[in-house]
Parts: sequence; structure tokens; C-alpha cells
Amino acid sequence: MRTLIPALLLAFGASAGTLAQAQSCGSGGGATVCLSASGSADSNQLSWTVSGNVSRLEVFRDTDSDPNGRSRIAVPGKSATSYADTSANAGTPYWYWVKFTTNGGSYNSGSASATRGTACTPTAVSPWISNNGSWTQTSSATVTAGNSAILGPQPINGGSWSWSGCGTSGSAREQLITPAASCTATATYTNACGAKTTQAFVITVPGSMRELTSIQLSQQMSPAWNLGNSLDAGGNETNWGNPLVNQQLLNAVKAAGFKTVRIPASWNQYADANGNISPTFMARVTEVVGYARNAGLYVVLNTHHEYDWLIPSYAAQASANARLAKLWTQIANNFKTYDDFLLFAGTNEVKFGQDYGPPTAEYQAVQNGFNQVFVDTVRATGGNNAKRHLVVQGFNTNIDSTYNGFIKPNDSATNRMFLEVHYYDPFHFALDSNSNIWQWGASATNPAVTETWANEAYVDAQFQKMKTRFVDAGLPVLMGEYGAILKSEYDPAGTYRTAWAKYVTKSAFQHGIVPVWWDNGYADNHQFGLFNRSTGAQYYPELIKAIVDNAK
Repeated sequence: MRTLIPALLLAFGASAGTLAQAQSCGSGGGATVCLSASGSADSNQLSWTVSGNVSRLEVFRDTDSDPNGRSRIAVPGKSATSYADTSANAGTPYWYWVKFTTNGGSYNSGSASATRGTACTPTAVSPWISNNGSWTQTSSATVTAGNSAILGPQPINGGSWSWSGCGTSGSAREQLITPAASCTATATYTNACGAKTTQAFVITVPGSMRELTSIQLSQQMSPAWNLGNSLDAGGNETNWGNPLVNQQLLNAVKAAGFKTVRIPASWNQYADANGNISPTFMARVTEVVGYARNAGLYVVLNTHHEYDWLIPSYAAQASANARLAKLWTQIANNFKTYDDFLLFAGTNEVKFGQDYGPPTAEYQAVQNGFNQVFVDTVRATGGNNAKRHLVVQGFNTNIDSTYNGFIKPNDSATNRMFLEVHYYDPFHFALDSNSNIWQWGASATNPAVTETWANEAYVDAQFQKMKTRFVDAGLPVLMGEYGAILKSEYDPAGTYRTAWAKYVTKSAFQHGIVPVWWDNGYADNHQFGLFNRSTGAQYYPELIKAIVDNAK
């Protein structure tokens, strides 16, 4: 039996101190001040009323009721009406006076007494769950849809209980739940002296979709990592030099601190002329998705490198729409029972041939149409796909093109959609292996090897565009790829690459964007690899740490 350490959120109450007294008044110089005092666990609380005009107030304290020998402890403003004496010792009775000054002289309120109490220690709560008829000391459980479990935290006697979540209610210590979807129940225990302890019970229902908006889901997914150049490799999984994906690799990615894996997959190359996907490839993708889920990672599964047929032109639109729908119908049906830890992304970097310039209205319209076909196709397969979180793309996943031309698809599900962009700026620093641009940002020392326009301010401005137009409107942004190659001929330690990754990751996260590092599997110079694809060993621990630490 494995015992879990409960996460306790402790709140402090107070033991019985001096109850609030009736006001004790004093008059003089045309003014009257009436004082009352009460004790709490934190302090002695004084409050008073003033009638008439006063020019100065002073608070005095003593350990007896004789004003001789008293000490001044505060000079509040003349309009003040309260004061908390946090320096009072617990258990010691104190007497207080408010001295007030008028045009006619100085006078005193009546005296008021209070005793500071002692801190009320919260009571530790032990989480217990009865699942399948057996009690276990744990704060989490997996419950099959339609089955029941009992939440029975301890202590058994004393205090009172209140509940929320998973259909719980009322004040009974034991709660019977029959969850239809994954949920969290929260028990609050209040002990005899008023201190509260909160215990969360995390209930997982396999195959269920939680009631989370995409904004809420996005807040659980950073940082993220790409399994690039494997299932999207031309010909077969190992054709581009990476070994077969294994469980050890995905475990290592999770252990490093990543929460999500994006799995690029090229489907059309494994489909026949009628668009029927090879059962062998479908089974292999399913196996790799299983590796990621076993490791506890969110998964974003897409269609990748489909450039030869997914052409954003009116002439190709009908045939491309038909094939896109055919592929996604099969993919969605294969995974329709999977829970919301699996997301689908409809396309990738759709562009017209090698045209990297601003898109025409035609290109934008056809890409927006691809997004609509994808959404409609997945939703039509039913099951969990009716509520699955979907990822749609701006043209060529370019930030400016997306900002200027993206139109959100209609969706039968509410708040179940992400928008995807990519970020590799500045090009000559991040992607161009033939360029001598190798410094970046505020720490750059040589303008001749720096693209000074693409500095920290540019990063923030680009991401602010996404936040203002999309994230703030309820459409979270997935930065499905970003990264910078190593240029060891200039910067052997990768100092500037690490600085770039740190800043870009942090800015993305702070703007509500999920950053997904592009890893193509290779550790060589001019590459993006972070992990050894066979063993899961880290090639660049400092870079990995910079990404993980700045997505918090």
C-alpha cells in the first residue's frame, strides 16, 4: 500500500480571547472619544469613535488599569478609528487608552482591556478513499465511469466538514461519489478552535472529458516539446536518422519538466490513392501516443509535411478539402475514446510552394477553409471528439499573417479550440546555418553579428499581438514550434542560444502562449536536439533547464 503525503492548505484561527467590550468614554475640550478592545490570535484590536474636533490622537498601553506608568505605543492620524496592537504578548491582559488633543488641552478616553489569544493549530487531515470496496490512504483514485467511490478523510471525531466538487455536498465526513468525468473534490475540516484544513481528492475517470475550457487547459501544458523528424519522416520512421521512438525517451522528457509533447505525423505518405491510411502506421502512431500518455504527458497530434497536396489555392481547394476530411475522419475515429489529454492539430505550416511572403487573400481564405473542414470533420465523428480540444492554424503559422488574416472556424463545441503559430525570429540567428549572425539581445556586444531589430522588445511585441487579439478573447495560443540552432563555430557554449530560449520561453508563457520547443533529434552543430532519442539522455541540460524554469 502506497501512502501519499497530503497537500494541506492551512489556515489559522484564534482561541477564545477577550470578547469585545462596551465602549469606555472620556470627554474634554468639546470632544468625546469612546474606546473598545478585543483580543484575537494575531493582536489586540482597538476601535473608537470621536465626536467633536480633535487635532491629535495617541494610543497608550499598560498591564494594569492604573494610567500611571503607561506607555505610548502609537500615534495614529487624527481621523483614525482603529489600531491593531500586534506587539501584545499572548495571554497577558492589557489596558488601553486613547489620548486626544483639542484646542482646550489633552484628555483621555475611558480605559478598555483585551487579552491576545494563542494561535489555533490546524488539524492534520488524512485522505482516505474506498474504491472497489477497499479503503486506501490516498488523495487520488481512478474510478471507471458509472462506478462509485467513497471519500472518507480523517479525523473521524470532532470538528466539522464541508465539501465541494465531484457532486459532493453537505457536512457528512464520508461522501459517496459516482463521477461521470474526471474531477476534484475538496474537503474542508474546521476544528474546535476554528482553524481550517483543506484536502483535495483528485478523481480520474478514464476516457472522460473534463469540463475545462481551452484557456484552462493551456495553463496546464507548458512547457512543451516536439517529437520532430520521426513519425513525420519521409518514407518511414527512421529514414531521417532517428531511431524508433521508445518509452524511455518520453519518460525522460517528462522527468525533465516538460508537460506536453507535440507529435508531428505525416499521414498521406502512408495512405493509398483513395486516402485510406495504412493500418500499420495507424497502429504505430497509436503506440507512440500511448508512450506519451504512459509518461503523463499531454499530446498534440497533427498532420505534418503535407505540402504536395495541401495547397492553399482555389484551384486545389476542393480536392485538398476532400483528402483532409478523409484523413481526419480516420485519425479521429481511431482516437475517439481518448480523454482530453489528447489534442488534434489540423494542419502545419501551410503555404503556397516556396512563397514565404505575405499571403494573398486567396491563400488566407483557403487556409481558413482548411481549418473549418478539420473542425467539422472531427466533431462529426462523435464520442469524445465532440468535445475534444482542437488546434487550428494561421497561414504558414506566421504571427503577422495570423494576426492579419485568421478567421476563427465555427465550432459546435464551446471554448474547445487553440490557435497555433510558430516562432523562429530572427531568421539568420535562429535558422540560417550559413549566417554569421550569432549574438542576440541585450547582452550582444557586436552589432555586426547581431540582428538588433529582433531583440527582447520585438519578442514581447509579437506575443502581445497574440495575447490582445486571441488569448484575451478566450482563444489560447499554442506556439507549436520555436527554437534556435546551435552555432558552435561562434558560440561553443551556446550562450546566446540559451539566452534567446530563456527570454522567448518566458515572454510566451507570460503572454498566455504555450511554448513548444522544436527538437529534430540531432545534437550536432546547426541542429535543435535536446534529448538522445535512444536513451533519453540530455544533450544540453542548461538549455533544457532554461526552457523549463522559464515556463512557470
